[in-house]
Amino acid sequence: MQRLRLVACLLNVSEARSKPIVESIAHSAIGNTKPLNETSLKCSSTVLNIFSDLDYNRSVITIAAPVDSIEESVFRACKTAYEEIDLSKHRGGHPRLGAVDLVPLHPITPSVTLEECGKIAINIGRRITDTIKGSSVFFFGHADLPLKRGLVTRRKAVSWYEGKGDMTFDGIGWDIGPAPTPRYGCTGVGAIPYVTNCNVTIDTKDLSLGKKIAASIRATSSEGLPGVQSMAFAHEGMVEIACNVEALEELSDEGTFNYTSANNIEERIKEMASTAGVELYGTKVVGYTPEEAYHRAKNALEQGNSTAWETSKEYRM
Repeated sequence: MQRLRLVACLLNVSEARSKPIVESIAHSAIGNTKPLNETSLKCSSTVLNIFSDLDYNRSVITIAAPVDSIEESVFRACKTAYEEIDLSKHRGGHPRLGAVDLVPLHPITPSVTLEECGKIAINIGRRITDTIKGSSVFFFGHADLPLKRGLVTRRKAVSWYEGKGDMTFDGIGWDIGPAPTPRYGCTGVGAIPYVTNCNVTIDTKDLSLGKKIAASIRATSSEGLPGVQSMAFAHEGMVEIACNVEALEELSDEGTFNYTSANNIEERIKEMASTAGVELYGTKVVGYTPEEAYHRAKNALEQGNSTAWETSKEYRM
C-alpha cells in the first residue's frame, strides 16, 4: 500500500506561560482546511502535540501535513506567533534568538526527500521576511544552500547560544531580512532529518556535571550516540540534559527511519551520573518517533481531526 507523503514541523516558539497564545498559534496552523492533492484526506494539516515548558518559557508545536500543504500551515502559525510574541519581553531558562525560534521541516515518509523540504523551508523563510516587516531569518540544513550546514553549526555562527533576556542584537548573524531586532529576533528555518527531543533530568544542581555528560553523549564525541545533539541547563532546581535526536539518513532494512532510542540515551546518562554519585530524576520524550508521527498524522488527516492534540487520550511529554 502506497504511503502518504507527509512532512512534520516541530515549531519552536518563545512562549509557554500563556496557553491562549500558544493555542492560537496551533489553530492558525490548521486554518487552511482543504486538502490539496491527497484525495483521501479530510483536512490539509493537523497539530499532533503541544509541549510547553514553563521554566524555559518555550513551546514545541508538532504540525504535520502532506508535502503540498505544509508550507501554508507552517507559515500561518509563524505569522500568528510573530503577532502575539514580543521577544523583548521574553524571559526563560533556555537559549533563544527569535520570537519564532526554530522552524525545522522533517520528512516523516521515506519517499519525501530533504531536498524537497529544503525548497519549502526557503519559501517559508522568504515569506516570513517579506510579510513580517522587521523579521530576520537564518537557514540551516538543506535550506542552507549550497553548504547545507547543520543546525548546531549554524546556531554557533549566528550566536544563538548567547540568546537570552535583555540581550543586545549587535553581532547576531542572519541570512535574509534586516538586521535582527529585540521585537522579533532571528528565526532559524531549515530542513533536517526528523528530530525527537529526549530530555533527561539528573538530581543535582551541579551544572558542570551535566555539561560533561552532554558533551560525552553527543554524536560528535568519540563515544557519542548516533544522531544525538545535547546541551545541559539548570532546570526546576536540578540539571536537565536536553537532547535532539536526529533520525539517521540511512534507512533500516525495512525501509523505516533509524534513530537512537530514548532508552539508550537514558541508560547512558544514568551510568555516567551514577559514577558521580548522582541519581536519575526522570526522562521526558517530547513528540514522537518518526513512525509514530507518520501513523498519528495519517489517522488524523484521514479522519479530519486537525486538532489532534486536543482529542488524543495520550499526551506525549
